[in-house]
Amino acid sequence: MASLNVYSVLVVLFLTCVAVMAMQENDQIIKENNCETKMGLPYVLEAFTSIFKIGSISNKCCGELVVLGKVCHLALVKRTLENPLFKDLSPATIIAKSIQTWNNFLALIDSPSPSA
Repeated sequence: MASLNVYSVLVVLFLTCVAVMAMQENDQIIKENNCETKMGLPYVLEAFTSIFKIGSISNKCCGELVVLGKVCHLALVKRTLENPLFKDLSPATIIAKSIQTWNNFLALIDSPSPSA
């Protein structure tokens, strides 16, 4: 019985360490790439709404996000998911929606304008 308790404690410690390391990794990526300073607040809010809620996104915002880069995009989404306010959201669903949103951004940026 005592070995089961020790095992349980070790598992909890391991999972806690993994979670802390993942948080530090996202923070390090964000800091090293200046992710938080590359995009204006109105575009951040627009992208956030598109990924975490329901909303459309403008071509201008798509361009801003593509300049931000996929590494920053994913790191910021993952860090947002670490926030206790979003604990009820499914990380897998949000990550999938984030990737879909990123691909939509690229499609909008790469498509020729109607006036061309």
